[in-house]
Amino acid sequence: MTMALTERVILGSIAFAIFWILAVFPAVPFMPIGRTAGSLLGANLIVILRVLTPDEAYAAIDLPILGLLFGTMVVSIYLERADMFKYLGKLLAWKSRGAKDLLCRICLISAISSAFFTNDTSCVVLTEFVLKIARQQNLPPHPFLLALASSANIGSSATPIGNPQNLVIAILSKITFGRFLFGIFPAMFVGVVVNAVLLLCMYWNVLSVQKDVENAEVEIVLDEQVVSHRFAPATMSHVVNSLHSQDQFSGNEIIKDPNGVFDSSRNFNASREAANDHGSLQMRDKNVSLKTVDEREDQNFTSCEEKHNFSEIWRRLLWKICVYLVTIGMLISLLMGLNMSWTAITAALALVVLDFKDAKECLEKVSYSLLIFFCGMFITVDGFNRTGIPSAFWDFMEPYAKIDHAGGVAVLAVVILVLSNLASNVPTVLLLGVRVGASAGAISEASEKKAWLILAWVSTVAGNLSLLGSAANLIVCEQARRAQPSGYNLSFWTHLKFGVPSTIIVIAIGLTLI
Repeated sequence: MTMALTERVILGSIAFAIFWILAVFPAVPFMPIGRTAGSLLGANLIVILRVLTPDEAYAAIDLPILGLLFGTMVVSIYLERADMFKYLGKLLAWKSRGAKDLLCRICLISAISSAFFTNDTSCVVLTEFVLKIARQQNLPPHPFLLALASSANIGSSATPIGNPQNLVIAILSKITFGRFLFGIFPAMFVGVVVNAVLLLCMYWNVLSVQKDVENAEVEIVLDEQVVSHRFAPATMSHVVNSLHSQDQFSGNEIIKDPNGVFDSSRNFNASREAANDHGSLQMRDKNVSLKTVDEREDQNFTSCEEKHNFSEIWRRLLWKICVYLVTIGMLISLLMGLNMSWTAITAALALVVLDFKDAKECLEKVSYSLLIFFCGMFITVDGFNRTGIPSAFWDFMEPYAKIDHAGGVAVLAVVILVLSNLASNVPTVLLLGVRVGASAGAISEASEKKAWLILAWVSTVAGNLSLLGSAANLIVCEQARRAQPSGYNLSFWTHLKFGVPSTIIVIAIGLTLI
């Protein structure tokens, strides 16, 4: 594509620059409106400044990508309701053999869950589990938080549903789910192992320090038991009133006369005491019978409640099994090569129907702001493409980035790595994807598929370079900072010290396997 008119180039570049600033720095002081609003602003400027017509802007929105993204988000929400991520969290601490074992588990579980349930979802749910386990074992949280975020990014590269840029690549390249998985899985698996080894080497001394473990959970349970077993005295008003009346009567008792003048009075008192004793016996019998009736009613009520709870437990268990079976069916359908967008949407609707109640609560948890962000980004990036600047840049780089030799692959990886951290990974894929695929397609069809997989691998792992490199990193940082009762602030420099060597080494090893 040749360069467009100078006016279009300038206006399109301004709109894209505003979008880029607000996407990378959503809380910029002069316009703290966030990524979603920044994306819409960029798209609006593209149309207002006549870089694209309104019809061209609508046509730029890729509905299959939005459908796949929406479907996977709904499925993830129902999996969370079915306690899938809770079980994964428990698996982290199950028979743990120390800090190093825990770190390796986090790397493995984070990678696997991110491959099938997106890296952002895994980080949102698992961060608090990881932080809680580290606090309970009195360990520094930062190695484990780095393990979670970095492994989530690496693991998400293995499937089209692992992260948003892979969704874009799968739709644009028309690579099937199975071919995508088997093309990148070896690199992903080795990358996760290498990443874990690097973490162990960098934090070996920190993880080797033995400290006293304070089991906070036991203390909490003990406190709850003490509170629940506090004595609550029953109200026995009839006994208190009886004692009170007896005190009043004994205060008015007539003193015995030695001449027996008051014998009749004593007989009267004796008969009254006998009557009182008889009444007390009747009252006790009545209370005993009432107590027996109450106990029977309580037993019947408890029995009914237990039956209700039992049926509720079985109903929920059956529902969980259905959720897991639908998810497995979705993955099998994707592996068979069925349309990814409609497969995900069908699975989401099946879960809605199986839930058999108003889906409003679950659908409200869908990240519609992310879907809107994608709409605005599609329009903005397409408008920037019309300026001819991305094409001119690729025309300059293409002779050095041929993937038929190692030097070309290295140059292409560096370009993707730099752009993914400057312009974010999804815009990079939208800007370079078609051009990289077409350039490699001129060599052979196999080279075209390999170029798309290289783009997916490098653009995803590039997110580990810095804290701002991917949304998963920011989610882990923010979730850890807000965690109660004691949060942790993962700093930019702490991440960078590990992120730079890990990203370069993992990308290089993965490229040799792809």
